[in-house]
Amino acid sequence: QVQLAESGGGLVQPGGSLRLSCAASGSIRSAYDMGWYRQAPGKQRELVARITSGGNTNYADSVKGRFTISRDNAKNTVYLQMNSLKPEDTAVYYCHVLQRSIPYWGQGTPVTVSS
Repeated sequence: QVQLAESGGGLVQPGGSLRLSCAASGSIRSAYDMGWYRQAPGKQRELVARITSGGNTNYADSVKGRFTISRDNAKNTVYLQMNSLKPEDTAVYYCHVLQRSIPYWGQGTPVTVSS
């Protein structure tokens, strides 16, 4: 089993920044992809950003140029730097790990963008 511990969510004003972190522990082995998804009230969960074990990244169109995903393999940790936040970024953000085709999810951290 893989456990994921997220942190960094909260309330921020439009135009502000937040940094999310997610540390993986447990049965972490070899190569694995890491990413962030989000789910807004009344909407489906959607991919925000993903980074492969080799460092390749992809982003949702809605966050390109504003969000940056990175990872520290020595710490089994993935980060999401979110800048120029908008009210429509309000959602619960979930950390995701894919290891040997098995998905693991964090419990989610809420992000609220409001004045």
